[in-house]
Formats: sequence, C-alpha cells, structure tokens
Amino acid sequence: MQKETKPKKMDQGMIMKALDYSYDKAINGITGFDSAQEMADSYRGNGKTNIQNCNSLIRWQNTKATTSGFLTGLGGLLTMPVAIPANLASVMYVQIRMIAAIAHMGGHDLRDDRVKSLVYVCMAGNGAKDILKDIGIVVGQKVTQKMIANISGKTVTAINQKIGFRLLTKFGQKGAINMGKAVPLIGGLIGGTFDGVTTNLIGNTARRTFIQAN
Repeated sequence: MQKETKPKKMDQGMIMKALDYSYDKAINGITGFDSAQEMADSYRGNGKTNIQNCNSLIRWQNTKATTSGFLTGLGGLLTMPVAIPANLASVMYVQIRMIAAIAHMGGHDLRDDRVKSLVYVCMAGNGAKDILKDIGIVVGQKVTQKMIANISGKTVTAINQKIGFRLLTKFGQKGAINMGKAVPLIGGLIGGTFDGVTTNLIGNTARRTFIQAN
C-alpha cells in the first residue's frame, strides 16, 4: 500500500500546471470520456439554436457531475503532474472540458493559447468579468475572432497570472481542506457530491463569453 504523504502547499505554479494538464486532457480526450470538441459536436444538428444547445450541455454537466461516484472514478484516470488533491483535479477537468466545449460551440480554436486563457478566465465564475474588463472585454458581449486576434502574448501571460492568483486564493494552499470555502467559485466534493450549482454558474459565464451576443 502506498504510504500517505503530507500534501504540499499549493501555489500559483501548481494551479497553472493543473489547469494546463486539465485543458490538454479536455481537448485531446481521456479513456472513457469524449473530448470537449466531441461533446460539443454531439449537441449540433438538432435544429436548436447555439444558445439552446449550450444550455443543454450545461444542464447535462450539472446532472452528470452530481451523480455519486462520477468524480471518484474520474480521479483515477487523472494523474496530475503536480501534487494537488484528486477531487480538485477532477473538478478542474470537468469544468475546463465544459468551458472548452462551449468555446468550440462558439467557433473558437481550442488550440489557440489566447482562447485557452479565456477558458481559464471563465473558471472564475462571476469574477471573470473583472479580469475580462481589464483587457477590454465585457461579459455579455460575445468574444469575436477579431477581439481574440488583438490579445497579445504579454496580455495572455497577465491573464494567466490573474486567474492563477484568483484560483489559489479561493482554493487555499491546502486544496481539499478548503474546497467547501471555494464556493461560489468552484465548490467541490461535499459528502461525495459535486456542487452542480457552481458548475452552472461557470457554464453561464462561458456561454456569455463565447456564444451569447447580448
């Protein structure tokens, strides 16, 4: 049996590595789970609007993520390159994949580092509007390809620093211990149940950022 070790304190670097790992798995897929693109494409061709399909995707994520054992099983498939709690790793993956799927629905290139940074911003939920405002994007105003093209590499770095700091502040340095306090940002596993309300909040932020025109 593997000896239990005391978890390391979390820092911004660990948060960003975990986000990058989750993003890579979200767009490239892991065994037993669709990639973000595949998940998004499964909602197309049904005669509904992009916003309606997006809302259906968000509702599905809320339902799926609150089922008992879903995140526990997922945690076994995620081997993070940093020592963060397995439940936190699972939460990151589920929400990153949902946001990326919504960005894909909006016609954005998920392999563009600028799009990836905007996906990370949506993890901040209601706090995303302040980060986006700093780069001239108003939540509720659909992000266009032209807007993204105007985001410089320096700005991407600044965005990532802000989101890393914001998530670290919410998670706390011990991750799982403070997950309950992370509401309304991420929520977490409370009695084995994922906080679907928070997933809904983050999904709505992603919809307003990548799809909704007003």
